[in-house]
Amino acid sequence: MHDPSEPQGAAVLLVNPAGQYLLHLRDANKPHICDPGTWSIPGGGRESGETAFEAAERELSEETGLAVRGLIPFTVVESVGPDGHTKGRIQVYLGAWDGDADALPVTEGIMYRWFDTATIAYLTMCPWAQRVIDLHRAERPLPPPRTDTAAAPVNRTRPHIVGVHLYLERDGQVLLGLRHPDSSFAGSIHHFLAGHCEQEPATGAVVREAWEEAGLRIRPEDLELVHVVHIPDRSGGLPRVQLVFRARAWDGEAVVREPDQCAGWAWWPLDALPEPIVPYTRAAIEGIRAGRVFTELGWT
Repeated sequence: MHDPSEPQGAAVLLVNPAGQYLLHLRDANKPHICDPGTWSIPGGGRESGETAFEAAERELSEETGLAVRGLIPFTVVESVGPDGHTKGRIQVYLGAWDGDADALPVTEGIMYRWFDTATIAYLTMCPWAQRVIDLHRAERPLPPPRTDTAAAPVNRTRPHIVGVHLYLERDGQVLLGLRHPDSSFAGSIHHFLAGHCEQEPATGAVVREAWEEAGLRIRPEDLELVHVVHIPDRSGGLPRVQLVFRARAWDGEAVVREPDQCAGWAWWPLDALPEPIVPYTRAAIEGIRAGRVFTELGWT
């Protein structure tokens, strides 16, 4: 259990050599969103057994796909709600990164951008994130920006995001969900039950997502890997390895448990898949039917 005296949230302030800050525009209209419609920094709540540092690294990876070395503790801030009451304390870590914000995957929220302090003054800022930036401006704990014009070396190594997907087949039909129109991915398009692999084994991620999204109970030992799709991100972000697992057995019938993400579940004949459908979902189903285990899709 967490020590109640320790911050229950963690966040990361990233600064580039030009003194700009990486900010994240949060969703404005989804339910249960903290600080909706504001510019903030990557972060979130600690999970069971996590230290604040582990939570900061996980949230940064989940929200941006980044693994930034050398994060240092910077400050602790209070998150205050619209009613003026404190919602929790947040441990903020500081790091340096000099990449393309437009190339980052947007798994939550709207977008990422670099901003200098002059521009930040005109943004609708999350109050606690604004306090963090104000404090950094006053202290400047990172080395000053380089003044030479030499190009920095380019690291061609890129991390990949791992996605997990559930393939359920019954009487010649496959279970697919129709994504909610306002979903951040594939709105109004049919797709597998799916999610990102977090700090967990891939089979554990499938089990978790099946319960969270559809109320299905699956045991890890009843899963088998039946297809892998390797795709680039359509917006130029991090590439993705999509793992598709077949469940040999499960308990329950699919119900909508995340209505902001899925509008409904339905069984579709394998030879009459619905339209529109996520392209790599179709490719995976076709590959499974053909006995193939791997597809590369979208690479040029």
